[in-house]
Amino acid sequence: MDPAVPPAVLAAATDAPEVGTEGLLDYWPVLFRAGWFLAGALAVLLVGRFILVPGVRRTVGRRNRNNRTLQEAFTRYTRLLVVVLAFVVGAGVAGYGGVLADSALVVAAATLAVGVAGQTVLGSLVSGLVLVLDPEFNVGDYIEWDDGEGTVRSITLRVTRVQTADGGLVTVPNTILTGQAVSRPYGRSRHRVVERLQLAYEADAGEALREIESAAAEVTGITGAPNPAAYLEEFDSDAVVVRVHYWVDDPSERGVLAVRSAYARAVKRRLEAADITLSPASKRELQGRVALDWEG
Repeated sequence: MDPAVPPAVLAAATDAPEVGTEGLLDYWPVLFRAGWFLAGALAVLLVGRFILVPGVRRTVGRRNRNNRTLQEAFTRYTRLLVVVLAFVVGAGVAGYGGVLADSALVVAAATLAVGVAGQTVLGSLVSGLVLVLDPEFNVGDYIEWDDGEGTVRSITLRVTRVQTADGGLVTVPNTILTGQAVSRPYGRSRHRVVERLQLAYEADAGEALREIESAAAEVTGITGAPNPAAYLEEFDSDAVVVRVHYWVDDPSERGVLAVRSAYARAVKRRLEAADITLSPASKRELQGRVALDWEG
């Protein structure tokens, strides 16, 4: 024994395993698990790359053609989700599911902390997902809610931008639109317009109804099916109220306003030609006494 070599070092060198085929076999379980991890993660990555991500991009693109920001955001978030899912699946296939389960408490605590800290932001993000996935809520729709109305121009993950009738652009948090009733007065392929006219009591009601219905045939944009219809709705104190229903092809706000204006001109022209009087201005009788004081 060399007296210069410490006994501890000499013992460690004696007990060290030899490097060779038998030594590599000791690492076989680790290599086996690593192979399964790579196989599981690679399978998820391929499915996400060629199926999931393109599918999400097409779905979001169809409903938000003019919103490239939202399309890119969903693509990035989907890719991130695929990477996380690939890691989880790979770990599970490799037999490391127990390690992840042991870390579930830590993950839950972190999730709770993030949720409490960013409750408003997360709520807006969830609301944005709900609006994007809702087939009845799309870019280009004219909507009404408690605080306003307008045409939807873009839907992001946090806010929705709505253009008002006067040309202004309003940014509405998604939590507002998902937390209250939102109506679409100009929805689907056509829109029913309801008008009310007041006729003088001395006017021929039957002829007036025929003229009012026939006026719709002169206006471009009013559909012939269902046919326009006019009804006597009520007898007011000063006039007979007529209710008119007709349908327009263009459900946008601008199209509806243009058709209503053209129809009003056509009705006025036909009623004047038929010598049918619309309700005149209301008349009121005033009774009272006037006292004058003279100083002489």
